[in-house]
Amino acid sequence: MFTEEQIKRYARQIILPEVGGVGQKKLLEAKVLVVGAGGLGSPAIQFLAAAGVGKLGIADGDNVDISNLQRQTIHAGNLGINKAESAKLFVEKLNPDVEVVTYPYHLSAENIREVIREYDVILDCTDNFVARFLINDACVIERKPFVHAAVLRFEGEMMTIIPPETACYRCVFRHAPPPGSVPSCQEAGVLGVTTGVLGTLQAAEAVKIILGIGETLANRMLHVDLLTMDFTELKIRRDENCPVCSGRVTEIIPEKYVESCQL
Repeated sequence: MFTEEQIKRYARQIILPEVGGVGQKKLLEAKVLVVGAGGLGSPAIQFLAAAGVGKLGIADGDNVDISNLQRQTIHAGNLGINKAESAKLFVEKLNPDVEVVTYPYHLSAENIREVIREYDVILDCTDNFVARFLINDACVIERKPFVHAAVLRFEGEMMTIIPPETACYRCVFRHAPPPGSVPSCQEAGVLGVTTGVLGTLQAAEAVKIILGIGETLANRMLHVDLLTMDFTELKIRRDENCPVCSGRVTEIIPEKYVESCQL
């Protein structure tokens, strides 16, 4: 079932009772899409590739800038290169078992559903509200499990959504805040380690979903504060009046995904 090289590469995972040979085969057959190859996406891509996820989709329309390298460490030496293509170079050096498919552009209302249909699990590693609502709504409509995370300064939050059973991002945040009311990482700053911690946790959630082990953050939101080392869990509920979870919204209409993202 495995080559001698694969047995050596994944030995520390295969000996885990929760993984074993069957679990490693599941990982090698799994397809994960990482939307955003920045601060969150970089560590997520690193550990998903190392774990042996067989097909890794990477979507990002930005190019590598020197200001990224404080936290987006997989892009070292690739200034000016598209981030999805840069991440592919990293993965190919790390693990030849992984097929990398790049989407060197920002996913939009016009293309997101077609893209995510090809994958088993989606990771929302984006840095803006419009993208988060777009990913959430598309994944709920297509019934694709996904893991959301967001960071700022020393803090981060994350949750896992398993449509149609669990609460989604829109169940918690019905629409985006007014433009300019919430500072971005560019405006307020972010510790590189913060993105590393949250992105790695996203990868862990994806692996658990693929293997069907442990407890995910479904119907729970985890808040992390690295200044105090407080990890706080908030229980959340599926909102029967959520326009997406209720089934009232069945299409992604482009003009709905600007600023407030109200449906």
